[in-house]
Amino acid sequence: MDLNYLRRLLKLFDESTLTELTIEEEGVTVRLSRHSSNSLPAAMIQPVAIPQPTVAPLVQQPQTPGQAISEPPPPPSPSRNVHTIVSPIVGTFYRAPAPDADPFVKVGDRVVSGQTLCIVEAMKLMNEIESDVSGTVVKILVENGQPVEYNQPLFEIALD
Repeated sequence: MDLNYLRRLLKLFDESTLTELTIEEEGVTVRLSRHSSNSLPAAMIQPVAIPQPTVAPLVQQPQTPGQAISEPPPPPSPSRNVHTIVSPIVGTFYRAPAPDADPFVKVGDRVVSGQTLCIVEAMKLMNEIESDVSGTVVKILVENGQPVEYNQPLFEIALD
């Protein structure tokens, strides 16, 4: 989307009596919204993009004399022999092809590269998630029917 186009759009929106406007073009969504609070700008652009995982900031507790600030333990380093399968899309996680069917895989099952592990439903489309490695399913990290985010870990697979 062209920057000059966005500037003209902002100017037209600012001069209008509209309180909200959403435009989608070339895979980019622009949402303009007017708020009644004086502390907020008259128009706000919110581009919609692929969600990224968020990391909570480290909050330090006030230090009192004689008290040390404890830092959280570092995350465990992943084993070299374990591969994590992550969700390529946002959606709903399903372990089986149908509610009454057996799950695609269980903990302890041997899988090969290209084998379907689960389904992630996004906008009524069932997307089969396949293993990109061969090995044994060590852990299933998501419950059936649970929403998943982009790049969220789904399975841990011990490599052969």
